[in-house]
Amino acid sequence: MSRLAAHFTALQAKQAKALVTFITAGDPDLPTTEEMIYLLEDAGADIIELGVPFSDPMADGPTIQLSSERALASGTTLHGILEVVTRVRVRSRIPIILMGYLNPVHAYGYDNFCRDAAKAGVDGVLLVDMPPEESQDLTAPARRYGLDVIFLLTPTSDAARIAAVDRLGSGFIYYVTVTGVTGARASVSDTLALELSRVKKTIALPVMAGFGISTPAQAAEVSRLADGVVVGSAIVKLFEQYSGVELKQQLRRYVSELKQAL
Repeated sequence: MSRLAAHFTALQAKQAKALVTFITAGDPDLPTTEEMIYLLEDAGADIIELGVPFSDPMADGPTIQLSSERALASGTTLHGILEVVTRVRVRSRIPIILMGYLNPVHAYGYDNFCRDAAKAGVDGVLLVDMPPEESQDLTAPARRYGLDVIFLLTPTSDAARIAAVDRLGSGFIYYVTVTGVTGARASVSDTLALELSRVKKTIALPVMAGFGISTPAQAAEVSRLADGVVVGSAIVKLFEQYSGVELKQQLRRYVSELKQAL
C-alpha cells in the first residue's frame, strides 16, 4: 500500500477529511521550503503539494505566478526540490506530491524523474497540462517505481475524461471547483455538490477539491462534499506578505484554523 493510500485509509477510519496544503518550492528559497514542510505538518496538514516553479504557469493566477517567479529567481531547480524531499524524509513521513507542468519533467526525462522522485521519497506527481489520454510516457515508469500519478477533473470534464482518469489515475483525484485559473474566490460554486456527486459515482479514488478555497468556512463547506480540500493560493499569499518569524506564525495559525474547520 502506498503512503498516500495508507494515509487515506487512516483518515477514513477516523471519519476525517484530508487537508492538502500547497506551497511553491523555492519561494523564497529551498531552505525555507524545507522548514515550512515541517511546520505545515505540525499545524495539521495531511498532504503537502510542492509546486514546481515554471516560467509559464498557464493554469495559475497572479499569486502563484509571482511565487514561481520568486522561486526561479532564487535558483530553484527540480533537482534541488528532490534534494529537499530527501532531507525531509529523515524526519517526516507526511505524503508529498509534486505539482507543476509537463515541461520540466519532460526535460528531466520521464524514467529519470520517476526513479529519482521515488528514491527521494516523493509519493505522487500532478502535471496540470498533461492529458490522461497522452500520459503513457509518465504513467508507465511511475507505476514501475511506485509513484502515484494524480489527474485533474473539472466542471467541464465529460464522461470519457472521467473514465480515463478513473482508469489511469492513482493516489487521489484533484477536482477543480471552478473554471479558470488558481486564486482565492469569495464563495463556493452553487453547482459544486451536483458536480462532485457525479464524479464520486464513477471514481473509486478519494476526491480532493481545490482552486479558490481560501477560508476555513469554505474548507468546511467543501469538505462535506469531497474527501478533502486543497488550499493553495491563500497559503502562497502569506509568503508574499510575510517573512521570517512572522511568516511562520501566520502560516501556522491559518493552517491550524483550516484543519480545525474540517
